[in-house]
Amino acid sequence: MAESFSREIVLILIGRNGFPSRSFRSRPRRQVDEVNSTVALCFSVAETGPNFELAHVLFMDVVGYSQMLIDDQREVLRDLNAIVRATEQFRAAEAQKKLVCLPTGDGMVVAFFTAPDAAARCAIEIARGLRDHPEIRLRTGIHCGPVSAVTDVNQHTNVAGGGINMAQRVMDCGDAGHILLSQRVAEDLAQFRQWNASIHDLGEAEVKHGTKVHLFNFLGDGFGNSSTPAKLKRSGGFAANKQWVFVTLITIAAVIAVVLFNRVGMALRGMANTKQAAPISSSMPVPEKSIAVLPFENLSDDKGSAYFVDGMQDEILTRLAKASDLKVISRTSTQRFRSKPENLPDIARQLGVAHIVEGSVQRSADQVRVNVQLIKTANDTHLWAETYDRKLTDVFAVETEIATKIADMLQAQLTGAEHAAMSARPTENMEAHELYLKGRYFFAQRTHENTLKAIDHYNEALAKDPNYALAYAGLAESYAFLPQFSKITAAETIPKAKAAAEKALKIDSNLAEAHSSLGIVCITDFDLKGARKEFERAIALNPNYPAAHYFLANLVLIPLGEFDAALIETKRALEIDPLSLPMRTRLGYCYTLLRRFPEAIDSLRKTIELNPAFAQAQDQLGLALELSGDLDGAAAQFQNSFRASGGDFHALVFLANVYGVKGERAKAEETLQKARDAEQKQGAEMAYGYAWVFAGLKDKDQAIVWLTRSFQTKEAALLVNIRIDPLLQPLHGDPRFEELANKIVPLDVK
Repeated sequence: MAESFSREIVLILIGRNGFPSRSFRSRPRRQVDEVNSTVALCFSVAETGPNFELAHVLFMDVVGYSQMLIDDQREVLRDLNAIVRATEQFRAAEAQKKLVCLPTGDGMVVAFFTAPDAAARCAIEIARGLRDHPEIRLRTGIHCGPVSAVTDVNQHTNVAGGGINMAQRVMDCGDAGHILLSQRVAEDLAQFRQWNASIHDLGEAEVKHGTKVHLFNFLGDGFGNSSTPAKLKRSGGFAANKQWVFVTLITIAAVIAVVLFNRVGMALRGMANTKQAAPISSSMPVPEKSIAVLPFENLSDDKGSAYFVDGMQDEILTRLAKASDLKVISRTSTQRFRSKPENLPDIARQLGVAHIVEGSVQRSADQVRVNVQLIKTANDTHLWAETYDRKLTDVFAVETEIATKIADMLQAQLTGAEHAAMSARPTENMEAHELYLKGRYFFAQRTHENTLKAIDHYNEALAKDPNYALAYAGLAESYAFLPQFSKITAAETIPKAKAAAEKALKIDSNLAEAHSSLGIVCITDFDLKGARKEFERAIALNPNYPAAHYFLANLVLIPLGEFDAALIETKRALEIDPLSLPMRTRLGYCYTLLRRFPEAIDSLRKTIELNPAFAQAQDQLGLALELSGDLDGAAAQFQNSFRASGGDFHALVFLANVYGVKGERAKAEETLQKARDAEQKQGAEMAYGYAWVFAGLKDKDQAIVWLTRSFQTKEAALLVNIRIDPLLQPLHGDPRFEELANKIVPLDVK
């Protein structure tokens, strides 16, 4: 058995905590529990470790099953199996081979690998199917989380992982008829208007090992149980929730008063508004187990140690992010607060967290002093503070101690694998580590010159330690992103990115960053299925890795037309990286594709307020206006985008398309020439964009010519959208277009 696959995870596969092997299905639960320790030793996983995927897990059991006669048990399970198998969601997922269903003795687990609401829809169908079977008193729990295939003692395939474990704990809190949701599932379903009225906050309940789970009751016409689960009544969870509602009402009243006061004050004083980030709207409360690690202050005499100070903050944050029970804000969002912050509650509001870590680092020769403090922002309480004086060779131990202490203070539940990941020592060569930190520092600058510096430092680190997996992962990431910051083409960099990512994973198969880089490589080969697998693997390994959520949404789900799922993944990325301009922009694009134009326009305008020079947001606002039917508004917006961005040629390409759609051919051709002139100055070409223009002009021949050129030059990140791109709609049905589209996104890809 692979060392990383902990005994705790194996044990959940037997009896009530998971799945019995087939030879144990009919045994009483007590007997199964008694043989847990023996059978657990017979499970095996691949030598490379568990391969996790995200699943929407439906865990159900029959209340009072153990008290039934054996004949009644058989009849109940027979009827339940028939009802489940007859549901539309089950049959559709089974046909796509996107489903795993396993018995648990008195019920079953159904893991869906399809739409985010598949498990919820299936639960509704089951509940309605049970109306003619009052003898089957079913309770259900739903969670979305990582699962992994394992092989049991009989060489049969089962699944395990945190997604299964949590779904079972959610179910355990319910009574007959209840369909209970974890907070993650409730947040996912809340993105669909049709489910909003069916989700009811129950508050927190304490489950196995003292873990606290935030539960939501799912009920509506013909499904669910409206009563409060008995377990929550006993634990006080419902009362706690009522208290939360009362506090919320008080808070809303206070906010209204403050807003009115501020508006009057601003009118009287003519105050200019400040550009603060509006949090991504959510009906859910801020999770208590949420944290942001702000940039550490550099107290070193040598200010050239900035890379080292930034590196310590980044690595503590990264270690914390290994805990799936924590919400950890990305470094790219916390960098906004590099200067010593004064209003921590306001920063916490912008980042959507309950806790903040502040610190400072002072380096002198081979010594380092680290001061760190954990603050609960709701009442500005210092929960913990410590000073560490160590040698540089002990820096990994210091980072581990800090991350572990913070996780303990927040009562985060860690698996054995997460404990190991949090305390990992990636290299024994401190020179290599310093070079790696320099690579991270320069890559974070996101420019051509600094990305090349990052590549040099990673290679230097690997010269010191050829088995430094993180350095290979950094190298892969740098090569994958380099074309975005320079004139260097993907054809030059992607093979190097692929080689570095594969080398990293050969050393350590559990590096989320390397899997994400490999996903980008798959996109350049138009392998959406492979990309999906790599991005989902990265998310399973590190749920707090925003880039993987972002890439899964925008490079896979959107191209496949799964817009609702893409919206959910983009919002999930923004929960972790709430101030990311690219992610906020893609949120607006998701709304546009869903034809939710008012939300798209509002979201993009808020993003532009943060940085008016951010060209992507400006252009996407123009696109939303165009597709909503406001062609004049779109033309004006693209003109404004060109000015605000300092002459970015993309705005001119969009503008030429609008003129074409309006039938103003002369203006379209004149603007297109300006775009080509601007491109030449910037040393770039966007053949895909020219296809937009000619599609707008209804010149299918030229549009196909430019799409073909785009395919030849591998503008993969754009071309994967060929089937869903609204601006290419006029080309649909043309045999040449359909042939090209099928090369890029075959119709059978899922």
